[in-house]
Amino acid sequence: MLAPIGSLQIITPEGGVAVAKAAQEFGTVSFVSSVTQPSLEETAAASPNPKIFQLYVQGDLKWVEELLTRVKKAGYKALCLTVDTAIYGRRERQMMDRWLPPSRRLTGYEHRAGLTWETMDAIKEIARLPFILKGVATPEDAALAVKHGVDAVYVSNHGGRQLDHGRATIEMLPEIVEAVGGRAEIVLDGGIVRGSDVLKALALGAKAVAIGKLQGWGLGAAGQAGLVRVLELLESEMTVTMGLLGVSRIDQLRPAHLCKTQPLGPAHEMSSFSHLPGGQLR
Repeated sequence: MLAPIGSLQIITPEGGVAVAKAAQEFGTVSFVSSVTQPSLEETAAASPNPKIFQLYVQGDLKWVEELLTRVKKAGYKALCLTVDTAIYGRRERQMMDRWLPPSRRLTGYEHRAGLTWETMDAIKEIARLPFILKGVATPEDAALAVKHGVDAVYVSNHGGRQLDHGRATIEMLPEIVEAVGGRAEIVLDGGIVRGSDVLKALALGAKAVAIGKLQGWGLGAAGQAGLVRVLELLESEMTVTMGLLGVSRIDQLRPAHLCKTQPLGPAHEMSSFSHLPGGQLR
């Protein structure tokens, strides 16, 4: 799946439309962020593939209701509520680059910080769409989400950009799978840069895996075509990895296919596993 990303228009002129078209061309589901361009209506109309609207709460329930009226009219198939941005993270790389994202200047963080389970229930009732809760990072919250009737628990740490030293999503996934106990679907993003990473998450119990930064890399390189190529590479890597594991279907993947190990050396930002520096190879 293609995770929700804000401000896509900074990466490619088509913004969310490029993602929607790439999802349609490849054959997958895309999330549409509430803080990206063009409008949710234009993005929805760009392609017929199923789309999920991602919501940042930036107003009261009346504001939410007015926005979700547009969402449903545009034909979105589900709603994804993000709950891990009560306050904007201290993103020092962006500070060093002298880049202040548009979302930093937006109002509405008081509404995000004030979210409660009762608020979520009210939004869910307004939406009356399949409901995904994004930003779940503990088994306790996963269990509460299921208790409140969510259809899917989205395990995410916001790309590691919110809380410094937060746990990796793949690390917390088994605990959350156990807490959910099959009562809701589980989606995961975070650190997915190879097809083998997708299979790791599926083996540990995720139903679907979403990519974020990989979208930006593909879109930045070649727009819609670049993102389609990223998806093709992931698919190819998944096929090779499954063949080498001796499985022919996703449902044959098991936690037993994985084991924890210490990294071999400093992690390279473009790799899903660590490499030793070339000078140390003999």
